[in-house]
Amino acid sequence: MRLWSSTRLTASDVGEDVEEIPAQSALVPADSVAGRSLVIVIAIMTFLAALAANVAILVADASVEWRGDIAREATVQVRPVAGRDLEADVRQAAEVMRQTPGVSEARVYAKSESEALLSPWLGQGLDLSELPTPRMIVLRLDPDNRADLDRLRMELERAVPNAVLDDHHVFIERLGDMAQAAVAIAALIFILILAAMAVAVASATRAAVATNREIVEVLHIVGAADSFIAREFQRRFMALGLRGALIGGGGAIAFFVLAQFIAERWRATGGGEQMEAMFGDFTIGWSGFIVVALLAGTVAVLTGYLSQFIVLRHLQRLG
Repeated sequence: MRLWSSTRLTASDVGEDVEEIPAQSALVPADSVAGRSLVIVIAIMTFLAALAANVAILVADASVEWRGDIAREATVQVRPVAGRDLEADVRQAAEVMRQTPGVSEARVYAKSESEALLSPWLGQGLDLSELPTPRMIVLRLDPDNRADLDRLRMELERAVPNAVLDDHHVFIERLGDMAQAAVAIAALIFILILAAMAVAVASATRAAVATNREIVEVLHIVGAADSFIAREFQRRFMALGLRGALIGGGGAIAFFVLAQFIAERWRATGGGEQMEAMFGDFTIGWSGFIVVALLAGTVAVLTGYLSQFIVLRHLQRLG
């Protein structure tokens, strides 16, 4: 990676009263094989980092929505018990629920609907009429007037001993733990990608210094300030980093736009519904665009300053 640009070496750069020395070329070339390779590497890493960051945001947002939806519902299960009228127990349990402050709706599932809930585990086409299938009552809770579920549970047990109230808190906790684990894994992947990109930039900088070793050493010997030499590397590598980051960030945005388009077409299928439940509709929104923009800028700045740091270390060893 040859480094000679139209930069002019001035007397202030060498610290002596000499005439300005015009540079014939650039310490780091604008368009070389090594430079293009680094741009490709940075673009790929930025693309992957943007994907990891936005997937973490999507999962976190979807988790908040899941838990909010589930927390607004509760379920009453009325089990059939010998010697008791199941239909009467269901009506009694539903009446207790409807009279409770904070419960906006109590929907009783018909026997056929309760049996349909078992079909994913037992299969289709089975005659479940002889099985003691529990009856379900789904409660819609008022978020502005929270019901006292502990009191409701005691009243339900007194009225219908074979009824059980489930507020889904165990499922909500597990769902939250799963979402946190997914976000943590995405964050770890994001950090590893940035670390790998830093290693690639460091290797490219050392290769550029080695390629231009004679030029760098001559400038150092004649008195060129270390900051001047390092600044040349910083400018060039920052430009390369910005180019790669913009390509990678643009690719990530294009990916999410395409994913949203495909998700809308696929939404009617069972797999599409599951994907939408997991990640939403793949709309990253303004927060996603801001993350990509910040990532691109951060990658460019880190690329430039990392190369400057490595060059300064090399020049200090020469000194």
